[in-house]
Amino acid sequence: MTTYDTAPDVQVDPSHIMQVGMGFFASKTLLSAVELELFTQLGDGALSGPEIGERLGLHPRGIEDFLDGLVALGFLRRDGDGPDSRYANAADTSTFLDKRNPAYIGGILEMANARLYPFWGDLTEALRTGKPQNEVKHTGTAMFEELYSDPARLEQFMGAMAGISAGNFHALAETFDFSSYETVCDVGGATGQLSMILAGRHPHLRCTSYDLPAVAPIAEKAIAAAGLADRVSVASGDFFADPLPQADVITMGMILHDWNLERKLQLIRAAYDALPDGGAFIVVETLIDDARRENVFGLMMSLNMLIEFGDAFDYTGADFAGWCTEVGFRKVEILPLTGPASAGIAIK
Repeated sequence: MTTYDTAPDVQVDPSHIMQVGMGFFASKTLLSAVELELFTQLGDGALSGPEIGERLGLHPRGIEDFLDGLVALGFLRRDGDGPDSRYANAADTSTFLDKRNPAYIGGILEMANARLYPFWGDLTEALRTGKPQNEVKHTGTAMFEELYSDPARLEQFMGAMAGISAGNFHALAETFDFSSYETVCDVGGATGQLSMILAGRHPHLRCTSYDLPAVAPIAEKAIAAAGLADRVSVASGDFFADPLPQADVITMGMILHDWNLERKLQLIRAAYDALPDGGAFIVVETLIDDARRENVFGLMMSLNMLIEFGDAFDYTGADFAGWCTEVGFRKVEILPLTGPASAGIAIK
């Protein structure tokens, strides 16, 4: 009779497998809290479970599990135990998920909840077919086409992108030396956020936010509200059909990853053509580490591009350097920003 030793020489733990495999439990709990505006309702104060349930219109069955789950996940603080306990925001949720705070980043989570969460349920099909699983699958209309046809939805999308990009744009403004440049054109500039951040940090810069005509009113309103209309202008065009506005620096924030390799190279060439000798082309992306082992968010974002567009993908710093060298740029460097994001900088 053959016997088998069921105890492995090295103890392994399935907790990581379970944590990731069931990770949608925690994800959806946070996304629902954002959707319900829980963190905004709490603000700087504290409320009991029944008070929260009344304000948010929640059924009694789920209140305690929902709130205590958010405590265990670190998104809420709880003072006391039992029915008299009171809940308050943790430091990070108070800063980033209260809509009254200028640092609010919940817009991207609102979009994740409304759009991406159901689309990611079809990741297996995307992996088998290479086809997008977003609006185009259900309506026949491509994502950007559908967004740009609805001004209110477009403004919501732009707000979501602004929230997730703000920290990286501020980091770029602080860490890259803009002193030798006078003009910047932000391609795919959306609300004009990067242009406004650069103009606010570097008074000598004159910036242009460039995007499709449908975006212009959104950007103009934001720029006027910031009091920067004298140094930040708005230009409209199609970056695949029209030459880019000439500037000393061309920036693209979360733009290149939306496209396939052919389109990526077309945009890099367009940036090269719009720059003078010595000019800088800067992309802000969740650049994947060259070994493709560490930047989990960058790799997941690339899968998200599969979900959204099919043939679009995120890329490594080495990929970016190779493409820019092929186009004619003489020097490329990678500048870490915040979290998983970096700036790819190519000098003409």
